[in-house]
Amino acid sequence: MDVIVNLAPQAGQMLLVLLLAPLLTGFVRIVKARLLRRRGPPLLQPYRDLLRLLRKEAVLAENASWLFRCAPYLIFAGTWVAAALIPTFGTGLMFSWSADLIAITALLGSARFFLALAGMDVGTSFGGIGSSREVMIATFAEPAMIMIVFTLALIAGSTQLSTIAGFMLSGGVGLRVSLGLALVALTMVAIAENARIPIDNPATHLELTMVHEAMVLEYSGRHLAMIELSAMLKLLLYVSLIACVFTPWGLAPDGAGPIPHFIGIGAYFLKLAVAGTLLAIFETSIAKMRVFRVPEFLGAALMLGLLAALLRFMSRSF
Repeated sequence: MDVIVNLAPQAGQMLLVLLLAPLLTGFVRIVKARLLRRRGPPLLQPYRDLLRLLRKEAVLAENASWLFRCAPYLIFAGTWVAAALIPTFGTGLMFSWSADLIAITALLGSARFFLALAGMDVGTSFGGIGSSREVMIATFAEPAMIMIVFTLALIAGSTQLSTIAGFMLSGGVGLRVSLGLALVALTMVAIAENARIPIDNPATHLELTMVHEAMVLEYSGRHLAMIELSAMLKLLLYVSLIACVFTPWGLAPDGAGPIPHFIGIGAYFLKLAVAGTLLAIFETSIAKMRVFRVPEFLGAALMLGLLAALLRFMSRSF
């Protein structure tokens, strides 16, 4: 009986992130449309798109290998597990011991690895271009993410997200410059990892500039639905990560009853709405940069993460 009671919040979190990922994408789209004085698509349009793709037959290239068929499911599984491990409405869940920043980074890196391989598997020129650009972005984004993890570990004394969230809620955090630098660096990494403006435009299919869409041009049907849902989950993952680490207010503590968990769900909805609105405002107020300037953007994120870790390390020695 205790196992069922402890498993229920964890299962609820897994279903919550899976159901809210398309909703967040639809919310960002409709806010961007309103800011541009357009009607825009309905809020639930991403759900309809996924259902439409699931009903269609998957068309495969003649030279597609087993990796091309299995990659969408591997990408979806890795991204879903990583998103479900991040505390959204409560800490101390059944699998919170595995919610480690290094493990989440490794899961995202594995999903990116299979996506890049799938883009090159068929042998199309656009797939190879998209995979090379994805790996180039990962070359700068992953070291920046590691430096952010080191900064948070030096501040909170752990890389476990429940421990970090509890430390941030305590009164001993104070105003730290290293935390501000880490927040800016993590936001820049999140924008690059999700192929958002100014790195990439998710609303266009221009072959010469797209990154993510170039790798999935050969997919269709249920395979494309899995990849699209994985991209939505990835956006929700980074929003949840920023909310858990830097704005952990409303998270139900370990061993809390159902009422604190429902309060945490309400606070999580509010955080998603604020993050989606800010993302839409940012994307409508800035232009897409050239692909050759992406290393400069992510290099700045890496330098901010390195500076945050150095400031924290130096401050501990005094």
